[in-house]
Amino acid sequence: MTDYILLIAIGLMILSAILPGKLSYRKLIGAFGWISFGAHWAYQPIHYMGINDYFNVFLTIMIACFCLMMAYSMIDEYRTGILPVTNLDITSMVTSATAIGSLFYFPFAQLPSLNYWIIATVTDNITWLLGVLGYQVTQDAWNLISYNGYTVEIILACTAIESIALFSGLIVSVRAPAFKLFQAFIVSVPVIYILNIFRDVFVIIAYGEQWFGAESFEIAHHMIAKMGSALALFVIGYAVLKILPQLFDLIDGLVSLSRFRLKGIIDKIAGNR
Repeated sequence: MTDYILLIAIGLMILSAILPGKLSYRKLIGAFGWISFGAHWAYQPIHYMGINDYFNVFLTIMIACFCLMMAYSMIDEYRTGILPVTNLDITSMVTSATAIGSLFYFPFAQLPSLNYWIIATVTDNITWLLGVLGYQVTQDAWNLISYNGYTVEIILACTAIESIALFSGLIVSVRAPAFKLFQAFIVSVPVIYILNIFRDVFVIIAYGEQWFGAESFEIAHHMIAKMGSALALFVIGYAVLKILPQLFDLIDGLVSLSRFRLKGIIDKIAGNR
């Protein structure tokens, strides 16, 4: 069911992105896309609570709230015809970036052949690097790696395809010289992929050697690896911004829009008291 909701969301966002800019109803189409996208993310905490991944529980709830904020903003812009905080059409820019990023991610998530290919490739790369580092591991299946009797299953989330799709969407959605776009791609997508392989290797070693006792996998994967990934993405994001300063206008406008909408909510709550 959630797959159909996601497909509808992406389709509406793409439609909103490709329609001519002066057509006001593209805002309404984009708003329904964000509502559908928010419904998809609002369902995800159930899955992450089941595997005790509370970092992603919090993250997916925040993403769902962001989607609803974007939907509300686009409906308000459709109704009033006013861009509230900047001369830039921030909601349309973010919708386009999200649509492009989704096009990078969705095929790997939904097409069995691509899903198998990327997971199998990452599994092979992890196994190779562990061997180079001197760790005797066995690859029990196309997506299973065992070390010291502890087995880890490589799933789509272990491939960093979400982060790759995010940066790809942001980079492609920016108007800049082709060489600058290529530079931004090189310092983000390949770097994310390589660092992710090292992240997975760390988790397998920590789990296989029980560095943190019985909770080794949870601590290594859900805590240390998550924090390390967040830090790496921050640094990579900074490097991309240095190459594509146009992205700063998008981010700054989005922050301003979020503050404006949050202030509006707070004022309404205070006014109702």
